[in-house]
Amino acid sequence: MPELPEVETVRLGLQRLLPGRVVTSAVSDTDKSFPNALSDIQVFLVGASVVTVARRAKVLLIELSSKYSLVVHLKMTGQLVFVGTEERFGAGHPNDSLVGHLPDRSTRVTLEFADGSHLYFNDQRKFGWMRLLPTAEVPMLDFFQKVGPEPLSSDFSWRDLQARLLRRKNTNIKAALLDQTVVAGIGNIYADESLWGAKIHPTTIVRDITESQFKALYEALTAVLRLSIAKGGSTDKNYVNAEGKRGSYLDFASVFRREGLPCPRCGTIIIKSRVAGRGTHTCPHCQPLSK
Repeated sequence: MPELPEVETVRLGLQRLLPGRVVTSAVSDTDKSFPNALSDIQVFLVGASVVTVARRAKVLLIELSSKYSLVVHLKMTGQLVFVGTEERFGAGHPNDSLVGHLPDRSTRVTLEFADGSHLYFNDQRKFGWMRLLPTAEVPMLDFFQKVGPEPLSSDFSWRDLQARLLRRKNTNIKAALLDQTVVAGIGNIYADESLWGAKIHPTTIVRDITESQFKALYEALTAVLRLSIAKGGSTDKNYVNAEGKRGSYLDFASVFRREGLPCPRCGTIIIKSRVAGRGTHTCPHCQPLSK
């Protein structure tokens, strides 16, 4: 599953290419991937222009001039590939569909624009989806009602992070960070990296974390997210950035996937364990076990 920086780099690429383009047709091969009524497609999608491309947590929102939006979740193997007369852009699962002729057998939805360009939604495993909904109703979806605030929002402070995490005061900090109802978009890579940055062991119970540690965690979390966005996301498993290239964040990671290597801060060998059901990377010296 992509994490927040991966989806944000996809958004940035689409925002550069899609606004102003007018949809002239929409074709899909399965209702599972494109669960929309034909009448809605004809009235609210065809003939509408793209206004902007937004993101909430790990979900993309292609907002249209018809006051409807395409809500897109790429899940594990989804791709969005833009093909224009002079530019091609691929984002998502790194298979040959990013560079091959489209549509192909993984193409679930094809949007054609008035200038002859296309946006292809490819998904090998058919877990992703593209839903057409009134823009005003998007925040009312169950997912958006439950998901936590954006960690990089300008009005999200370390005090907010502290208050959100304390909702799960009796669990360990790694599990709390991974809970999407607490904070949006944080997955395994950035939980490990931010806990290392704040010198907090991942099994530490949230109620035992001090104010200074909450502040350090906020600073570490926002720093690693911003760095990862700047680097185009991580190279972890099956995601690529908005130019169809693997992100380079893991080249700069401090602990994730670095078990057996020295900690870049103190030189102690990084270990891997299992916390909150996930592989977890820790420096035993910088992140001592809580007593």
